[in-house]
Amino acid sequence: MLNAVGLQNKGVDNFISNIYPRIKDLDTHIVVNVNGSTIEEYVALTERLNELDRIPAIELNISCPNVKEGGMAFGISCPSAEAVVRAVRRVYSKTLIVKLSPNVTNIAEIARAVEGQGADSVSLINTLLGMAVNAETRKPVLSTITGGLSGPAIKPIALRMVWQVYNAVKIPIIGMGGIMNVNDAIEFMIAGASAIQVGTAIFIDPTIPVQIVDGLSVYMERHKIQSVNELIGSLQC
Repeated sequence: MLNAVGLQNKGVDNFISNIYPRIKDLDTHIVVNVNGSTIEEYVALTERLNELDRIPAIELNISCPNVKEGGMAFGISCPSAEAVVRAVRRVYSKTLIVKLSPNVTNIAEIARAVEGQGADSVSLINTLLGMAVNAETRKPVLSTITGGLSGPAIKPIALRMVWQVYNAVKIPIIGMGGIMNVNDAIEFMIAGASAIQVGTAIFIDPTIPVQIVDGLSVYMERHKIQSVNELIGSLQC
């Protein structure tokens, strides 16, 4: 899937006033994804979310454009990634997950950088930068020319990056990128992910996360695995 929908939403005030009251008593852990275009925005948002009792964690999206640096994403250089995570860590006392961009030369370096500034976990990968062209009109298919590529096509890259980061940091990894079924999820865990996220697949079948949970139980029973922890990072090279 190639998309350019962006991250537009009604903002943190609307979330706190209208959404949080409806979800705060659900019997599950709720993680809020946070994005901003300046460090000051990230800090202001996370300060507000830190006050919500039933939100135990945030996922800090550092793939957003840093407007003070000419639109360069925070997550594509160690200094800018360190700066935003350091600033957020000062004001946020709960679990801090940092979502990494794959559009970098060395993702392990970025992961080590955010770990060093207090990230409790990293999630990867965000979408890859892609584009599509209409051969008849010779124009871009997307109005933004480029967009985020997700789905099965990026799975081999995502797996490679999860494995690289697993061998570079000590904090847990949440893996994502083309997970369509239980086998995909298991592969990510073997590569080093402690948990996984499912995105594009839900557009095809919203029940896929449930299928993955059920399938994981069957896999563990078949292989006589007592704990899912036995899978994490068990790749035999």
